[in-house]
Amino acid sequence: MFFSVIIPLFNRPQEIDELLQSLTKQRYQEFEVIIVEDGSSKPAKDNVEKYVGLLDVHYYAKPNEGQGFARNYGFARAKGNYFIVFDSDILVPHDYFDHVLTGLQRDGWDAFGGPDAAHSSFTAIQKAISYSMTSPFTTGGIRGNKAHLGPFHPRSFNMGLSKEVYNATEGFKLPRRSEDIEFSVRMIDMGFRVGLIPEAFVYHKRRATFVQFFKQTNYFGKGRIDIYQLFPRELKPVHALPTVFVLGLAVLILLNLINFLFPSPSTLLLALAMVGNILLSLYTLLLFLHACFSTKSVWIGLLSVLAACTQLIAYGTGFLGSYVQKVLLKK
Repeated sequence: MFFSVIIPLFNRPQEIDELLQSLTKQRYQEFEVIIVEDGSSKPAKDNVEKYVGLLDVHYYAKPNEGQGFARNYGFARAKGNYFIVFDSDILVPHDYFDHVLTGLQRDGWDAFGGPDAAHSSFTAIQKAISYSMTSPFTTGGIRGNKAHLGPFHPRSFNMGLSKEVYNATEGFKLPRRSEDIEFSVRMIDMGFRVGLIPEAFVYHKRRATFVQFFKQTNYFGKGRIDIYQLFPRELKPVHALPTVFVLGLAVLILLNLINFLFPSPSTLLLALAMVGNILLSLYTLLLFLHACFSTKSVWIGLLSVLAACTQLIAYGTGFLGSYVQKVLLKK
């Protein structure tokens, strides 16, 4: 089987250098790499050209239209009979294609997704964010997990599809924001076999700061409402949990403030605040202990609690704001 690896790129020359370096170490060599520069002001052409001769790599530059349409541009120029889609901020283990081939032969997927993990070279914050995005104790745990609710939806950081799927679907219909979920839902609706290959993981380099992570996850929360408007059935109760967390946290802060400012608050308010504080403390303790065990680091465990709270608040506020604006107010 010959694979075509499609990678959209926007102002990230250093990332593509590291990704291409990881691809030179693959045991399975039957693949090409197509880089689509999507209107970058910091082009990576020089970075890519270093790998000519080491990889079957092709570089294209086009005006900016968004990563979804950049992938379509790559699909149209691909020679493979199976396409692999990566984001630029990943590293590929040396046995990735071996696992993909085994998974395809075993399960016969027309399209698949794989999980992500944290590489040993990542910073403590990136490892903490990776924990939060894959933890069973945050909504990140529904990504790349066999225990997901409903059909599995491959994500664009690690996605594969046959050429037949591309020909039938004509690729991505959205240029950006939740374009991969829309594409996955459409593949399933057309009757293609779509699933997870758990062994085919990649190392996903997360945002370098919590501010960047907040902005990214807030964007994801808004994107979930975009998917709801296209496919109402795809909105599950679990997607609203971060908003429940945000509202509950706001109420708890208000209760604690009232109890602090007024010397004789009601017994009911005291009891509600106490229950809320206990539940929040137990949740953060659970996150901390599990993160310490998973990452084998107390420091990363502490950062993971902050990452999880950042993720829940950012996603929840993005989800709620977009729901009010687009669904309730019809704007």
